[in-house]
Amino acid sequence: MNCLGTARRSFLVAAQACFPTYNSINGGNAIHPQRGGDRSGPRINEQIRISPVRLIGANGEQLGIVPTSQAMELAREAQQDLVEVAATDRPPVCKIMDYGKYRYQQSRKTTKTKVHQQKVKEMRVRPKTGEHDIDTKLNQARKFLEHKDKVLLKVLFRGRELQHIEEGQRIMASMLEKLVDCAKVEKAPSMEGKSMTAMLAPK
Repeated sequence: MNCLGTARRSFLVAAQACFPTYNSINGGNAIHPQRGGDRSGPRINEQIRISPVRLIGANGEQLGIVPTSQAMELAREAQQDLVEVAATDRPPVCKIMDYGKYRYQQSRKTTKTKVHQQKVKEMRVRPKTGEHDIDTKLNQARKFLEHKDKVLLKVLFRGRELQHIEEGQRIMASMLEKLVDCAKVEKAPSMEGKSMTAMLAPK
């Protein structure tokens, strides 16, 4: 029995040496995992083991350098979290805040700053296309331009229509004029095979 007891004590000593966080804070309680399981963010609450810290209140007020245990107590009283916002400072800077709300706001900022992938939208008409149909296509083109996409205007000619290119030119000039307030001409109208094209870019 004595041999078993000695072996058990040796195992516990080795385990404590390998896993020092087991008894690091909170009277031997294990450190709580970061909320949501996201380990890439800042340390919060019981994960903050360095003491003291420079504390910022929930309203941005400077509360000075305080023991980490006191900072956590103030956060609990405010029903919020203690978040390490500047880990490399000495002492590290912590702030009392609603960490869930903070993460939500950060994710919204990230979404808003994503770069828009500009696309080229093609608008096709014919020399015989009616004014109403052309206006409908121009309204679509306006929406694309407002969304920061480019628009390729194309007038298609078939058969004998190639003998009356001036009609296509008139339609193209009319479309460019109606979009002048929201677009700039990136490529002037020109004939390419059996079609007349012009490229517009958003202003």
